[in-house]
Amino acid sequence: MTETITSRPVRTGTPEAPPALGGLGLFTVLLGAALPLVDFFIVNVALPTIGADLSASEAVLELVVAGYGVAYAVLLVLGGRLGDLFGRRRLFLGGMATFGLTSLACGLAPDAWSLVAARVAQGASAAAMLPQVLATIQATTTGPRRARAMSLYGATAGLSMVAGQILGGVLVAADIAGTGWRSVFLVNVPVVLVGLFLAARAVPETRSARPEPVDVPGTFLLAASILTLLVPLTEGRAAGWPLWTWLSLAAFPFAAAAFYAVERRADRAGRTPLVPPSLFAIVSLRRGLLLIVPFSIGFSGFMFVIAVALQQGAGLGPVAAGLALAPLAVVFFLFSLAGPRLVARYGTRVVPVGAALQGVGLALMTLAAWRSWPDLGLVELLPGAAVAGAGQALQLPVVLRVVLSEVPAVRAGVGGGVMVTTQQASLALGVATLGTLFLSLVPGMGMRDALVTTLLVQLAGVALTGLLSLRLPRTIA
Repeated sequence: MTETITSRPVRTGTPEAPPALGGLGLFTVLLGAALPLVDFFIVNVALPTIGADLSASEAVLELVVAGYGVAYAVLLVLGGRLGDLFGRRRLFLGGMATFGLTSLACGLAPDAWSLVAARVAQGASAAAMLPQVLATIQATTTGPRRARAMSLYGATAGLSMVAGQILGGVLVAADIAGTGWRSVFLVNVPVVLVGLFLAARAVPETRSARPEPVDVPGTFLLAASILTLLVPLTEGRAAGWPLWTWLSLAAFPFAAAAFYAVERRADRAGRTPLVPPSLFAIVSLRRGLLLIVPFSIGFSGFMFVIAVALQQGAGLGPVAAGLALAPLAVVFFLFSLAGPRLVARYGTRVVPVGAALQGVGLALMTLAAWRSWPDLGLVELLPGAAVAGAGQALQLPVVLRVVLSEVPAVRAGVGGGVMVTTQQASLALGVATLGTLFLSLVPGMGMRDALVTTLLVQLAGVALTGLLSLRLPRTIA
């Protein structure tokens, strides 16, 4: 299978060299990568306001978060395959346009269930857009330019998660033109319009010359696997753990086993399944994905728990709750810029160092919560947040580069889809597990002790990522 790349205008005659992704094109696809991640976290500090305005129960508010995350995770790999089939630039443009429309629907939602439905659609549109970012970078860059682009992608991903929460708090408090919480969704509309204009001019079209058709059985079985795991974990506590949650969890291993069997059979038959098991023969991809899981679970769980604790426990407003994480975002950005030079000199050894720094930062924040509660805010969290931000910046961008470093260009869409699906499913799982643990502990232990306990559990996850990082290839291909 070969990779063909076209860009506008299309010329006939002698073949030309494949177009490279220019600086403006890279900025545009990174903007597309930032939007879905910002919107996963932007609602965390807006949930109390949404609940009060729409008279939404806790279970429905959790669906506002989970509906987006689950739809996003379920459809990501399919989005990558469709980009290979119909053109990645085309899917990027369509996904971004739909993301803008669904963001508008979220911002104008008249009631809670309308908001949930719009969030599910927003997650689906994000799944069409995001895989094209990685696939486009893989198909249009090589050597140092690809290393730089992937480092910037990793930095964008990490910064977007923190910036989303900060931006959400600022927008809710600003109450622009009386929009309140609605502005956290409406802000996407002008950004999308700019992105569409730039993408139409600066992003080259890429596709696989002989793409495989959509793997329908694999798509349904992957969706069943993710849904049977994430939905009960997300909704179970608020719903009182009814019978359907336990039945769903019991069905998960069977759905996952059936998905693997179908994909392996297709792979051995010479077809390209939705998630080719042969892809996992690539050691760098397999070990990188394994590390992404605990890292993303801890990242999203922490962001959700700290937003709830600071607002409902420490009594901070949405701006103060969001800005409490500003040191993490600033230091993450600065260390992300230094990441490529450090990797060039020390290889992936920077990742376990990053895990150690993140652990120290998390321990400092845990100590601050224990000693200063309920007077917990920017000043108290600053030392720990800054150290943790440095540690996270030395991990996430590097690991994302490792995962895709040896994936063939003809499988760029599939490889990118698998990676972002793993990341997104783990982000959703983090909210479902650490969030559920924290909220379950609050009635019996109180807010402070529940927060400290949850942070200590996350600290164990950071230790696991540090151990797993020791198995990464020393150099990045």
